[in-house]
Amino acid sequence: MKPGYKQTEVGVIPEEWEVVTATEACSLVVDCKNRTPPFVSDSDYAVVRTPNVREGAFVLEDLRFTDEASYHVWTARAVPQFGDIMITREAPLGEVCPVPKGRKVCLGQRMMMYRPSPSKTDSGYLLYSLASWPVRANLLTKIGGSTVGHAKVDDIRLLQLPLPPLPEQRAIAGALSDVDALLGAQEALLAKKRDLKAAAMQQLLTGETRLPGFSGEWEVKRLGEMGKCLRGVSYSGDRDLFQHDTDSTKRLLRSNNVQNAVVVTTEIQFVNSQRVQPHQILKCFDILICMANGSKALVGKAGLFSPQDEYEYTFGAFMGCLRTNCEQGSPTFIFYLLQTGRYRDYINNILAGSSINNLRPSSIESLAFSFPPLPEQTAIAAVLSDMDAEIAALEAQRDKTR
Repeated sequence: MKPGYKQTEVGVIPEEWEVVTATEACSLVVDCKNRTPPFVSDSDYAVVRTPNVREGAFVLEDLRFTDEASYHVWTARAVPQFGDIMITREAPLGEVCPVPKGRKVCLGQRMMMYRPSPSKTDSGYLLYSLASWPVRANLLTKIGGSTVGHAKVDDIRLLQLPLPPLPEQRAIAGALSDVDALLGAQEALLAKKRDLKAAAMQQLLTGETRLPGFSGEWEVKRLGEMGKCLRGVSYSGDRDLFQHDTDSTKRLLRSNNVQNAVVVTTEIQFVNSQRVQPHQILKCFDILICMANGSKALVGKAGLFSPQDEYEYTFGAFMGCLRTNCEQGSPTFIFYLLQTGRYRDYINNILAGSSINNLRPSSIESLAFSFPPLPEQTAIAAVLSDMDAEIAALEAQRDKTR
């Protein structure tokens, strides 16, 4: 162990830090009496329940309200105020957030609240400390290690925390608050870039806005005129799937490998090569499409296959592959068409009235879109690809900040 540090119940900490219970760090710890006040349709008095506390933030979605009289009964012991910290004691266990400024709230069922002792504990530090993994792990050990369990009131009251001297608490809270502000700015920039891309897709993929140097009419064509939709490999899970790659297997992509319009090659399976036809080996810029899924919302999701390695990949029976004739169309342009609301409307109409969430290759090939000449398709695809690359770089920067 590094000099100047000590081993404690909450991990290795500096020697001058204490380990205290939440009750010792706070001037007040309040629970919800295991009940929830009566709800009304709307009022100035919000009832905070476990769905309203997520990842350190107060979530307005599904917020409930109570009447003024019930609010005063529920807050008779302590009126929640800015600087207090609320914590869940049911799934997801141990989520925390500050009492929102300027809002009158009371605790719903399975909620508790900490009021930091001003002479001993900084509110910002307490929030970050409660959200840290050593403290949450300490709580989880009390209920068997699962976030879906229920903690007792004393588990929350006596939760152990590392506590540095007050000036250091404030410095730590300030540093982490600065990082939170940076993350907020990065998220805001990402949201702006995504909105700009959505607007660009609407304008460029419909011909509403033309890129400089291009003119002429667009033509309505079916996707079947631009390429061919192929069905994936049929196989027996017991006989044909393997845990590892061998000379007699191919890497198999399935629905879970298309995530947010990106084909990811992690968490793959390996299928018997004898089950794979030559045309079922994926080529660069094939468009992988989910053709069947238990969830209707996932049917039709698509990703552009652009491998970063030299392995051969194929795709499962519930998937399809739109292979573009590059003399007729740009596969990247077509891929962006498959990210539009119009495409989603096509898929929903095909599936409407059917209890089977299943597309046929002919379903994809029959879809009609307006196409500019090939050079303009290529130019539009390049603009949107550049925007995607910028968004991906910003996401990576945000993830690094996290």
